[in-house]
Amino acid sequence: MHHGGHCQALTADWKKAATALKGVVKVGAVNADEHQGLGGQYGVKGFPTIKIFGADKFKPSDYQGARTAQGIVEGALSAAQSMVKSRLSGKGGSSGGGEGSKSSGSGSSDGKDVVELTDSNFESLVLNSDDMWLVEFFAPWCGHCKNLAPHWSSAASELKGKVKLGALDATVHTVMANRYGVRGYPTIKFFPSGKKDGESTEYDGGRTSGDIVRWALDKLAENVAPPEIHQITDSSVLQTACDDHQLCIVSVLPHILDCQSKCRNDYLKVLRKLGEKYRKQVWGWVWAEAGQHLELEENLDIGGFGYPALAAVNSRKMKFSLLRGSFSETGINEFLRELSYGKGSTAPLKNAQLPKVENVDPWDGKDGVLQVEDDDVSDVELDDLDKDEL
Repeated sequence: MHHGGHCQALTADWKKAATALKGVVKVGAVNADEHQGLGGQYGVKGFPTIKIFGADKFKPSDYQGARTAQGIVEGALSAAQSMVKSRLSGKGGSSGGGEGSKSSGSGSSDGKDVVELTDSNFESLVLNSDDMWLVEFFAPWCGHCKNLAPHWSSAASELKGKVKLGALDATVHTVMANRYGVRGYPTIKFFPSGKKDGESTEYDGGRTSGDIVRWALDKLAENVAPPEIHQITDSSVLQTACDDHQLCIVSVLPHILDCQSKCRNDYLKVLRKLGEKYRKQVWGWVWAEAGQHLELEENLDIGGFGYPALAAVNSRKMKFSLLRGSFSETGINEFLRELSYGKGSTAPLKNAQLPKVENVDPWDGKDGVLQVEDDDVSDVELDDLDKDEL
Protein backbone atom coordinates (compact mmCIF):
# COMPACT_ATOMS: atom_id res chain seq x y z
CA MET A 1 0.00 0.00 0.00
CA HIS A 2 0.94 3.65 -0.33
CA HIS A 3 -0.30 6.89 1.18
CA GLY A 4 -1.66 8.16 -2.15
CA GLY A 5 -5.31 9.12 -2.72
CA HIS A 6 -6.23 5.92 -4.59
CA CYS A 7 -4.77 3.80 -1.80
CA GLN A 8 -6.73 5.70 0.85
CA ALA A 9 -9.91 5.33 -1.21
CA LEU A 10 -9.33 1.56 -1.36
CA THR A 11 -8.75 1.13 2.39
CA ALA A 12 -12.39 0.75 3.44
CA ASP A 13 -13.17 -1.85 0.75
CA TRP A 14 -9.90 -3.64 1.48
CA LYS A 15 -10.78 -4.00 5.17
CA LYS A 16 -14.32 -5.10 4.30
CA ALA A 17 -12.98 -7.77 1.92
CA ALA A 18 -10.47 -8.95 4.55
CA THR A 19 -13.28 -9.38 7.08
CA ALA A 20 -15.42 -11.33 4.60
CA LEU A 21 -12.52 -13.59 3.61
CA LYS A 22 -11.33 -14.27 7.16
CA GLY A 23 -10.50 -17.96 7.56
CA VAL A 24 -10.72 -18.50 3.78
CA VAL A 25 -8.11 -16.26 2.14
CA LYS A 26 -5.54 -14.15 3.95
CA VAL A 27 -5.52 -10.46 3.04
CA GLY A 28 -2.48 -8.29 3.75
CA ALA A 29 -1.00 -4.88 3.02
CA VAL A 30 2.60 -3.68 2.50
CA ASN A 31 3.77 -0.08 2.77
CA ALA A 32 5.90 0.15 -0.37
CA ASP A 33 7.59 3.34 0.87
CA GLU A 34 9.04 1.47 3.83
CA HIS A 35 9.66 -1.82 2.01
CA GLN A 36 10.93 -0.72 -1.40
CA GLY A 37 12.94 -3.90 -1.90
CA LEU A 38 9.82 -6.03 -1.66
CA GLY A 39 7.99 -3.79 -4.09
CA GLY A 40 10.88 -4.03 -6.53
CA GLN A 41 10.99 -7.82 -6.20
CA TYR A 42 7.42 -8.11 -7.43
CA GLY A 43 7.60 -5.42 -10.10
CA VAL A 44 5.38 -2.87 -8.35
CA LYS A 45 5.29 0.29 -10.47
CA GLY A 46 2.11 2.07 -9.36
CA PHE A 47 -0.13 2.25 -6.33
CA PRO A 48 -2.17 0.54 -5.18
CA THR A 49 -0.97 -2.73 -6.74
CA ILE A 50 -2.78 -5.91 -5.70
CA LYS A 51 -1.07 -9.29 -6.07
CA ILE A 52 -2.71 -12.69 -5.60
CA PHE A 53 -0.39 -15.38 -4.25
CA GLY A 54 -2.07 -18.60 -5.35
CA ALA A 55 -0.65 -22.05 -6.03
CA ASP A 56 2.87 -20.80 -6.75
CA LYS A 57 3.93 -18.35 -4.06
CA PHE A 58 6.96 -17.33 -6.13
CA LYS A 59 4.80 -16.21 -9.07
CA PRO A 60 1.85 -14.12 -7.91
CA SER A 61 -0.71 -12.87 -10.41
CA ASP A 62 -1.90 -9.29 -10.79
CA TYR A 63 -5.45 -8.62 -9.65
CA GLN A 64 -7.19 -6.79 -12.49
CA GLY A 65 -10.74 -6.68 -11.13
CA ALA A 66 -12.87 -3.96 -9.64
CA ARG A 67 -11.45 -2.06 -6.66
CA THR A 68 -14.51 -2.84 -4.53
CA ALA A 69 -14.96 -5.26 -1.64
CA GLN A 70 -17.22 -7.41 -3.84
CA GLY A 71 -14.72 -7.48 -6.71
CA ILE A 72 -11.78 -8.28 -4.43
CA VAL A 73 -13.69 -11.12 -2.74
CA GLU A 74 -14.69 -12.63 -6.09
CA GLY A 75 -11.11 -12.44 -7.39
CA ALA A 76 -9.70 -14.06 -4.25
CA LEU A 77 -12.28 -16.86 -4.24
CA SER A 78 -11.65 -17.53 -7.94
CA ALA A 79 -7.92 -17.91 -7.28
CA ALA A 80 -8.63 -20.20 -4.33
CA GLN A 81 -10.99 -22.31 -6.42
CA SER A 82 -8.39 -22.61 -9.17
CA MET A 83 -5.79 -23.77 -6.65
CA VAL A 84 -8.15 -26.37 -5.13
CA LYS A 85 -9.03 -27.76 -8.56
CA SER A 86 -5.34 -27.94 -9.40
CA ARG A 87 -4.69 -29.97 -6.25
CA LEU A 88 -7.69 -32.20 -6.94
CA SER A 89 -6.39 -33.01 -10.41
CA GLY A 90 -3.15 -34.26 -8.88
CA LYS A 91 -0.94 -31.33 -9.82
CA GLY A 92 -0.22 -30.61 -6.17
CA GLY A 93 -0.59 -26.87 -6.57
CA SER A 94 2.57 -26.55 -8.63
CA SER A 95 2.67 -23.99 -11.40
CA GLY A 96 4.96 -26.14 -13.42
CA GLY A 97 3.84 -28.83 -15.77
CA GLY A 98 5.49 -31.65 -17.56
CA GLU A 99 6.17 -30.90 -21.14
CA GLY A 100 3.95 -33.70 -22.24
CA SER A 101 1.06 -32.81 -19.94
CA LYS A 102 -2.33 -32.05 -21.36
CA SER A 103 -4.68 -29.34 -20.28
CA SER A 104 -8.39 -29.19 -19.96
CA GLY A 105 -7.84 -25.72 -21.44
CA SER A 106 -10.22 -22.91 -20.56
CA GLY A 107 -11.96 -25.05 -17.97
CA SER A 108 -13.08 -27.75 -20.41
CA SER A 109 -13.00 -31.32 -19.12
CA ASP A 110 -12.26 -33.08 -22.40
CA GLY A 111 -9.45 -31.06 -24.01
CA LYS A 112 -7.17 -34.07 -24.45
CA ASP A 113 -5.48 -32.54 -27.51
CA VAL A 114 -5.05 -29.07 -25.99
CA VAL A 115 -1.52 -28.71 -24.64
CA GLU A 116 -1.21 -27.22 -21.16
CA LEU A 117 1.26 -24.34 -21.23
CA THR A 118 2.98 -22.77 -18.25
CA ASP A 119 5.66 -20.17 -17.59
CA SER A 120 8.16 -23.02 -17.26
CA ASN A 121 7.39 -24.95 -20.46
CA PHE A 122 6.25 -22.19 -22.85
CA GLU A 123 9.64 -21.57 -24.43
CA SER A 124 10.54 -25.24 -24.90
CA LEU A 125 7.15 -26.27 -26.31
CA VAL A 126 6.18 -23.21 -28.35
CA LEU A 127 9.11 -20.91 -29.04
CA ASN A 128 11.73 -23.63 -29.55
CA SER A 129 9.58 -25.79 -31.82
CA ASP A 130 9.06 -25.73 -35.57
CA ASP A 131 5.33 -26.30 -35.13
CA MET A 132 2.62 -23.76 -35.77
CA TRP A 133 0.78 -22.79 -32.57
CA LEU A 134 -2.42 -21.10 -31.50
CA VAL A 135 -2.25 -20.24 -27.79
CA GLU A 136 -5.23 -19.22 -25.67
CA PHE A 137 -4.52 -17.10 -22.58
CA PHE A 138 -7.49 -17.62 -20.26
CA ALA A 139 -8.77 -17.00 -16.74
CA PRO A 140 -10.70 -19.72 -14.85
CA TRP A 141 -13.49 -17.29 -13.89
CA CYS A 142 -13.93 -15.92 -17.42
CA GLY A 143 -17.35 -16.73 -18.93
CA HIS A 144 -16.22 -16.21 -22.53
CA CYS A 145 -13.33 -18.62 -21.88
CA LYS A 146 -15.75 -21.28 -20.67
CA ASN A 147 -17.89 -20.80 -23.78
CA LEU A 148 -14.81 -21.15 -25.97
CA ALA A 149 -13.56 -24.32 -24.21
CA PRO A 150 -15.48 -27.02 -26.17
CA HIS A 151 -14.73 -25.30 -29.48
CA TRP A 152 -11.04 -24.99 -28.61
CA SER A 153 -10.91 -28.67 -27.67
CA SER A 154 -12.71 -29.78 -30.84
CA ALA A 155 -10.46 -27.65 -33.05
CA ALA A 156 -7.36 -29.06 -31.33
CA SER A 157 -8.47 -32.60 -32.16
CA GLU A 158 -9.33 -31.74 -35.76
CA LEU A 159 -6.02 -29.93 -36.30
CA LYS A 160 -3.92 -32.61 -34.61
CA GLY A 161 -0.74 -33.28 -36.57
CA LYS A 162 -1.05 -29.97 -38.43
CA VAL A 163 -1.37 -27.10 -35.94
CA LYS A 164 -0.92 -27.29 -32.17
CA LEU A 165 -3.37 -25.61 -29.82
CA GLY A 166 -2.34 -24.65 -26.30
CA ALA A 167 -3.93 -23.01 -23.28
CA LEU A 168 -2.26 -20.97 -20.54
CA ASP A 169 -3.93 -19.86 -17.32
CA ALA A 170 -2.91 -16.21 -17.33
CA THR A 171 -3.94 -15.72 -13.69
CA VAL A 172 -1.30 -18.25 -12.58
CA HIS A 173 1.39 -18.00 -15.26
CA THR A 174 1.79 -14.25 -15.31
CA VAL A 175 5.28 -14.08 -16.80
CA MET A 176 4.14 -15.17 -20.26
CA ALA A 177 0.82 -13.37 -19.94
CA ASN A 178 2.65 -10.10 -19.25
CA ARG A 179 5.24 -10.79 -21.95
CA TYR A 180 2.49 -10.99 -24.56
CA GLY A 181 0.51 -8.07 -23.20
CA VAL A 182 -2.58 -10.02 -22.19
CA ARG A 183 -5.18 -7.59 -20.86
CA GLY A 184 -8.49 -9.38 -21.46
CA TYR A 185 -9.73 -12.96 -21.65
CA PRO A 186 -9.62 -15.01 -23.69
CA THR A 187 -6.70 -13.68 -25.71
CA ILE A 188 -5.50 -15.91 -28.57
CA LYS A 189 -2.03 -15.52 -30.05
CA PHE A 190 -0.67 -17.06 -33.25
CA PHE A 191 2.91 -18.35 -33.53
CA PRO A 192 3.92 -19.34 -37.10
CA SER A 193 5.75 -22.52 -38.00
CA GLY A 194 9.52 -22.62 -38.34
CA LYS A 195 12.14 -20.79 -36.32
CA LYS A 196 10.53 -18.29 -33.96
CA ASP A 197 11.82 -14.96 -32.68
CA GLY A 198 9.36 -14.82 -29.80
CA GLU A 199 6.95 -12.56 -31.65
CA SER A 200 3.28 -13.39 -32.10
CA THR A 201 0.24 -11.98 -33.89
CA GLU A 202 -3.35 -11.67 -32.70
CA TYR A 203 -5.85 -14.31 -33.78
CA ASP A 204 -8.64 -12.42 -35.53
CA GLY A 205 -10.96 -15.26 -36.51
CA GLY A 206 -14.28 -16.48 -35.13
CA ARG A 207 -14.79 -18.37 -31.88
CA THR A 208 -16.40 -21.61 -33.15
CA SER A 209 -14.41 -24.77 -33.83
CA GLY A 210 -15.12 -24.42 -37.56
CA ASP A 211 -13.87 -20.83 -37.57
CA ILE A 212 -10.72 -21.78 -35.68
CA VAL A 213 -9.94 -24.72 -37.97
CA ARG A 214 -10.48 -22.72 -41.17
CA TRP A 215 -8.34 -19.83 -39.90
CA ALA A 216 -5.54 -22.18 -38.85
CA LEU A 217 -5.55 -24.10 -42.14
CA ASP A 218 -5.40 -20.86 -44.11
CA LYS A 219 -2.36 -19.81 -42.09
CA LEU A 220 -0.89 -23.27 -42.57
CA ALA A 221 -1.26 -22.97 -46.33
CA GLU A 222 0.60 -19.66 -46.23
CA ASN A 223 3.46 -21.16 -44.25
CA VAL A 224 3.72 -24.75 -45.48
CA ALA A 225 5.84 -25.48 -48.54
CA PRO A 226 4.37 -27.77 -51.21
CA PRO A 227 5.18 -31.43 -50.54
CA GLU A 228 7.98 -33.21 -52.33
CA ILE A 229 7.08 -36.28 -54.37
CA HIS A 230 9.55 -38.88 -53.12
CA GLN A 231 10.48 -42.04 -55.00
CA ILE A 232 10.07 -45.19 -52.90
CA THR A 233 13.66 -46.43 -52.80
CA ASP A 234 13.37 -48.30 -49.48
CA SER A 235 10.93 -48.99 -46.64
CA SER A 236 11.84 -45.83 -44.71
CA VAL A 237 10.54 -43.58 -47.51
CA LEU A 238 7.15 -45.29 -47.46
CA GLN A 239 6.94 -45.34 -43.66
CA THR A 240 7.81 -41.65 -43.33
CA ALA A 241 5.22 -40.66 -45.92
CA CYS A 242 2.47 -42.81 -44.41
CA ASP A 243 3.15 -42.92 -40.67
CA ASP A 244 3.90 -39.20 -40.28
CA HIS A 245 0.84 -37.98 -42.17
CA GLN A 246 -2.91 -38.48 -42.09
CA LEU A 247 -2.80 -39.92 -45.62
CA CYS A 248 -0.07 -40.89 -48.04
CA ILE A 249 -0.68 -40.70 -51.78
CA VAL A 250 1.07 -43.60 -53.54
CA SER A 251 1.52 -43.49 -57.32
CA VAL A 252 2.90 -46.31 -59.46
CA LEU A 253 4.17 -45.02 -62.81
CA PRO A 254 4.84 -47.09 -65.95
CA HIS A 255 8.22 -48.76 -66.46
CA ILE A 256 10.76 -46.35 -67.95
CA LEU A 257 10.87 -48.36 -71.20
CA ASP A 258 7.11 -47.91 -71.58
CA CYS A 259 7.15 -44.25 -70.55
CA GLN A 260 10.45 -42.44 -71.11
CA SER A 261 11.75 -39.42 -69.17
CA LYS A 262 9.42 -36.82 -70.74
CA CYS A 263 6.42 -39.04 -70.18
CA ARG A 264 7.40 -39.76 -66.56
CA ASN A 265 8.16 -36.12 -65.81
CA ASP A 266 4.74 -35.14 -67.16
CA TYR A 267 3.12 -37.51 -64.65
CA LEU A 268 5.30 -36.16 -61.83
CA LYS A 269 4.36 -32.62 -62.86
CA VAL A 270 0.68 -33.49 -62.42
CA LEU A 271 1.39 -34.94 -58.97
CA ARG A 272 3.36 -31.86 -57.90
CA LYS A 273 0.56 -29.59 -59.06
CA LEU A 274 -1.97 -31.54 -57.00
CA GLY A 275 0.40 -31.65 -54.04
CA GLU A 276 0.49 -27.85 -54.20
CA LYS A 277 -3.30 -27.67 -54.38
CA TYR A 278 -3.81 -29.96 -51.38
CA ARG A 279 -0.86 -28.79 -49.31
CA LYS A 280 -3.22 -27.67 -46.53
CA GLN A 281 -3.93 -31.34 -45.92
CA VAL A 282 -0.24 -32.04 -45.19
CA TRP A 283 -0.30 -35.48 -46.87
CA GLY A 284 2.72 -37.59 -47.76
CA TRP A 285 3.39 -38.12 -51.49
CA VAL A 286 5.45 -40.98 -52.98
CA TRP A 287 5.86 -42.78 -56.29
CA ALA A 288 7.36 -46.00 -57.62
CA GLU A 289 8.11 -47.63 -60.95
CA ALA A 290 5.83 -50.46 -62.02
CA GLY A 291 7.22 -53.87 -61.10
CA GLN A 292 9.72 -52.64 -58.50
CA HIS A 293 7.55 -53.27 -55.43
CA LEU A 294 5.22 -56.14 -56.25
CA GLU A 295 3.95 -56.67 -52.69
CA LEU A 296 3.01 -52.99 -52.49
CA GLU A 297 1.11 -53.20 -55.77
CA GLU A 298 -0.66 -56.39 -54.72
CA ASN A 299 -1.74 -54.97 -51.36
CA LEU A 300 -3.12 -51.83 -53.00
CA ASP A 301 -4.86 -53.73 -55.83
CA ILE A 302 -2.67 -51.88 -58.33
CA GLY A 303 -1.84 -53.30 -61.74
CA GLY A 304 -5.20 -54.72 -62.76
CA PHE A 305 -6.13 -51.52 -64.57
CA GLY A 306 -2.65 -50.92 -65.95
CA TYR A 307 -0.29 -48.05 -65.25
CA PRO A 308 -0.09 -45.33 -64.06
CA ALA A 309 -2.11 -46.04 -60.92
CA LEU A 310 -2.71 -44.26 -57.62
CA ALA A 311 -3.94 -45.11 -54.14
CA ALA A 312 -4.38 -43.20 -50.88
CA VAL A 313 -3.33 -44.99 -47.69
CA ASN A 314 -4.41 -44.26 -44.11
CA SER A 315 -1.81 -46.08 -42.03
CA ARG A 316 -3.55 -45.27 -38.74
CA LYS A 317 -6.73 -47.08 -39.81
CA MET A 318 -4.82 -49.49 -42.08
CA LYS A 319 -7.15 -48.76 -44.97
CA PHE A 320 -6.66 -47.59 -48.54
CA SER A 321 -8.67 -46.16 -51.39
CA LEU A 322 -7.84 -46.83 -55.05
CA LEU A 323 -8.17 -44.31 -57.87
CA ARG A 324 -10.55 -45.85 -60.40
CA GLY A 325 -10.86 -42.80 -62.62
CA SER A 326 -8.29 -41.40 -65.02
CA PHE A 327 -4.73 -40.66 -63.91
CA SER A 328 -5.02 -37.00 -64.90
CA GLU A 329 -5.18 -33.70 -63.10
CA THR A 330 -8.98 -33.73 -63.30
CA GLY A 331 -9.39 -37.39 -62.37
CA ILE A 332 -6.98 -37.31 -59.43
CA ASN A 333 -8.40 -33.99 -58.21
CA GLU A 334 -11.92 -35.47 -58.04
CA PHE A 335 -10.56 -38.49 -56.18
CA LEU A 336 -8.62 -36.39 -53.65
CA ARG A 337 -11.49 -33.97 -53.16
CA GLU A 338 -13.74 -36.86 -52.14
CA LEU A 339 -11.08 -38.07 -49.71
CA SER A 340 -10.68 -34.61 -48.17
CA TYR A 341 -14.41 -34.66 -47.40
CA GLY A 342 -14.13 -38.10 -45.83
CA LYS A 343 -15.94 -39.79 -48.69
CA GLY A 344 -14.99 -42.55 -51.11
CA SER A 345 -14.85 -46.32 -50.77
CA THR A 346 -12.05 -47.92 -48.76
CA ALA A 347 -10.63 -51.40 -48.26
CA PRO A 348 -8.46 -52.84 -45.46
CA LEU A 349 -4.73 -53.27 -45.98
CA LYS A 350 -3.70 -56.92 -46.03
CA ASN A 351 -2.22 -58.15 -42.75
CA ALA A 352 -3.13 -54.76 -41.24
CA GLN A 353 0.33 -53.35 -41.94
CA LEU A 354 2.25 -51.44 -44.58
CA PRO A 355 3.61 -53.83 -47.21
CA LYS A 356 7.30 -54.54 -47.53
CA VAL A 357 9.19 -52.80 -50.32
CA GLU A 358 12.49 -53.54 -52.01
CA ASN A 359 15.64 -51.43 -51.93
CA VAL A 360 16.04 -49.89 -55.38
CA ASP A 361 18.29 -47.29 -56.95
CA PRO A 362 16.73 -43.85 -57.43
CA TRP A 363 15.81 -42.86 -60.97
CA ASP A 364 18.61 -40.89 -62.63
CA GLY A 365 16.19 -38.77 -64.63
CA LYS A 366 17.27 -40.28 -67.96
CA ASP A 367 15.52 -42.31 -70.63
CA GLY A 368 15.59 -46.07 -70.29
CA VAL A 369 17.84 -48.16 -72.52
CA LEU A 370 16.90 -51.68 -73.51
CA GLN A 371 19.74 -54.01 -72.57
CA VAL A 372 20.31 -56.59 -75.34
CA GLU A 373 22.66 -59.50 -74.72
CA ASP A 374 24.53 -60.49 -77.91
CA ASP A 375 25.23 -64.20 -78.47
CA ASP A 376 28.94 -64.91 -78.66
CA VAL A 377 29.54 -66.61 -82.09
CA SER A 378 33.27 -65.99 -82.24
CA ASP A 379 34.10 -69.67 -81.87
CA VAL A 380 31.75 -70.89 -84.61
CA GLU A 381 33.56 -72.12 -87.74
CA LEU A 382 31.68 -71.46 -90.94
CA ASP A 383 33.29 -74.50 -92.52
CA ASP A 384 31.57 -76.67 -89.95
CA LEU A 385 28.12 -75.61 -91.16
CA ASP A 386 26.29 -77.70 -93.70
CA LYS A 387 26.26 -75.86 -97.03
CA ASP A 388 22.62 -76.84 -97.52
CA GLU A 389 21.65 -74.96 -94.37
CA LEU A 390 22.85 -71.63 -95.77
